[in-house]
Amino acid sequence: MASKRNIVIGIVVIGVSLVLPVSGGDAGLITKPSKYSVPDTIERFEVAVKAKGWIVFTELDHAAAATKVGLQLRPRTVVVFGNPKLGTGPMQKAPTLAIDNPLKALVWQDDQDKVWLTYNSAEYQVAYIYPRHGLTGNPEMRQNLEQFLDGVTEQATK
Repeated sequence: MASKRNIVIGIVVIGVSLVLPVSGGDAGLITKPSKYSVPDTIERFEVAVKAKGWIVFTELDHAAAATKVGLQLRPRTVVVFGNPKLGTGPMQKAPTLAIDNPLKALVWQDDQDKVWLTYNSAEYQVAYIYPRHGLTGNPEMRQNLEQFLDGVTEQATK
């Protein structure tokens, strides 16, 4: 009887999780509105990242990929960026960190043509990503990353 109860509880939990929207704060995501177009927001973001001495590794254009297979998707571009001076040491200690890093930002357009920039919060990086790979962050690391992300995302969107 207990196993049937657990199965029913599991089904209810799965059903509820499919119905309830995940809020940005709960998921470790920060989403900021942009007053610029998708291409302009991407360009402004990349300029801001590079001005801080970081590297833009690549862009992943999901809408372009969808078009290649005959599907439509509103603009959704992921910008992959990082700082090898800061990221190499942790990856040497935990090779699996490379699945989550470098950092990423998503520039996207909603159904009302509003442009947004979304990224993982510094708190999420330090509290969840690093421990997932057996690493520890510290308050100074979190604060420095938060200041960097706040700065470059504000430059991109305001």
